[in-house]
Amino acid sequence: MLYENWFKNPGDVPFLLKKITDYSKQTGPIRLMEVCGTHTMSIARSGIKSVLPENVQLLSGPGCPVCVTPANIIDMILSLSEREDILITSYGDLLRVPGSIRGDNLLKRRAGGGNVESVYSPMDALRLAEDHPEKEVVFLGAGFETTAPGTAACLLEAASRRLDNFSVLCLLKQTEPALRSLIESPDFAVSGFLCPGHVAAIIGTDRFSFLPGDYRLPGVVAGFEAADLLCSILELTRMLAENRPALKNEYTRLVRPGGNPAALSLMEKVFRPAPSRWRGLGYIDGSGYAIRDEYASWDAMQKFSLKPPAETEIPGCQCSGVIRGVVRPADCPLFGNICSPASPVGPCMVSGEGACAAAYQYG
Repeated sequence: MLYENWFKNPGDVPFLLKKITDYSKQTGPIRLMEVCGTHTMSIARSGIKSVLPENVQLLSGPGCPVCVTPANIIDMILSLSEREDILITSYGDLLRVPGSIRGDNLLKRRAGGGNVESVYSPMDALRLAEDHPEKEVVFLGAGFETTAPGTAACLLEAASRRLDNFSVLCLLKQTEPALRSLIESPDFAVSGFLCPGHVAAIIGTDRFSFLPGDYRLPGVVAGFEAADLLCSILELTRMLAENRPALKNEYTRLVRPGGNPAALSLMEKVFRPAPSRWRGLGYIDGSGYAIRDEYASWDAMQKFSLKPPAETEIPGCQCSGVIRGVVRPADCPLFGNICSPASPVGPCMVSGEGACAAAYQYG
């Protein structure tokens, strides 16, 4: 299929929908999962779920980096923010994520006089460290492979400047180990994957070949426009109807098989694979990034001898099930009642990429 032709001609959407319907008649019920928060919001915003055949269900997976950060890590960060000599810096969404106590987050700590700043990039945090030599500036490096190169570049810059009052708390995670863990879980019931276009732009399509190769599951690396998503859903339903699982790249205008060599080189230089705990998925070996020993002076985990407390969840919150795709946002008893974007209980309602926030905003 010439994906570029469809992307440039959204008027052909009715044809795409007809083809999806035709193929879905051969498959029976299918469940397709996106593992990118931007896909989640794009699907909700464009109303794609409302026009698909009834037997084609779209689910949201562990694609929101803020959502998969466990509550005990947030508790650890909140404790760190109590130190007067430390300035916590973070992307905006992470400021609103609660720990194990409802309503307790970095934004509340800042309102109470805590040293917390929202930044748009790790380099903004680096500049704050230069401007405030009396403070220890800690950047919360959350994200997947998409944000890892920028964090790596910032660490290299801090090392080159010998900026000793700057450090990174590395919360970065890797996509493949999480997907493998999800697929191998006992309650897994997904027919195919919409693979994350932003992540694939960094690591390349080849890194998702394990889906058909190891699990006989079809995957499509998808772009973010409505026609991108419909093309990708069509490819998945076609592969399922023909029982020929493969990996396709719909996002050809950006994503290449080998990814971005310069970005991958930066990541390899600064980070090494490490075990990591995910909200909803638990402990997954090799699913995170750790800062290499050469840059330990800028590793906040080592610099401040941090250790997460025991993990607990806010009572009633179903975010862990939503992240795995086994609970729909509307099935959570808190959804729309005491949990809303204005007063979020769990991280899936906090983040602009969260499944609950998308469901609440777009219905």
